[in-house]
Amino acid sequence: MRTKTAQCVLDDLDQAVAAVIFGVDGVIVDTTRASAAAWKSVLDPFLQTYAQVHRTAYVPFDARADYLRYMRRRPQLDGVRDFLASRAITLPYDDLRALAVRHEEFFLGEVRKHGVSPVASTVSLVLKLHRCGAGTAAVSEQCCGSELLRRAGVAEMFDVLLDGLDTPGTALPARPDARLFREAAARLGTPPRRTAVIEASPSGVAAARCGGFGAVIGVDPAGGASRLGEHGAELVIADTSELPLHERRVA
Repeated sequence: MRTKTAQCVLDDLDQAVAAVIFGVDGVIVDTTRASAAAWKSVLDPFLQTYAQVHRTAYVPFDARADYLRYMRRRPQLDGVRDFLASRAITLPYDDLRALAVRHEEFFLGEVRKHGVSPVASTVSLVLKLHRCGAGTAAVSEQCCGSELLRRAGVAEMFDVLLDGLDTPGTALPARPDARLFREAAARLGTPPRRTAVIEASPSGVAAARCGGFGAVIGVDPAGGASRLGEHGAELVIADTSELPLHERRVA
């Protein structure tokens, strides 16, 4: 763990922090292509079969428009439920869950076959934080969170990694929740009030706000400032390069 000889001051918030917790998806790693391709692999066969059984027109899943509207940075069950509702299709929870599980399988296949890229500006920000002596953690409710970081080549950059593989048999939830972020802060050895959270999803932002963290920052390159702000982000940026900081020495 890094020695806390300095604090990093987030200039736009005038907030000094000793550590920063990053959400994995959309902040550290860009999973858009892999996730959209996985949903198409899952939903197109389902939609085709549904159309044949119910004698309706088959309209395939649009990996750009439908993904951005219904799936991007949303809980999987919410996304697939709302997408299917847009096609006048209603499924019970277990069937929705089965589609989400299939998505995870195809998603990991896409990642393992084609790889995944880190967000360059976040890599630069983490290096700046390290130079300040600040701790860093990467948090994901997905079981594949740590694997995504390894395949992106950035796992070793973080002091703490916490993902869905840590949750079975514990009190930690397998979804965005304040307890996940608070556990990451505990492993970093910093209280929430001296820790910032940077998240890309509304559910992640809301969870961090409920955790009592010193700063909650949303990232949305598509310009969803109002949505993330409504969920508790006090600052919304399009890219982590927009988050200037400077070092403040402490005793």
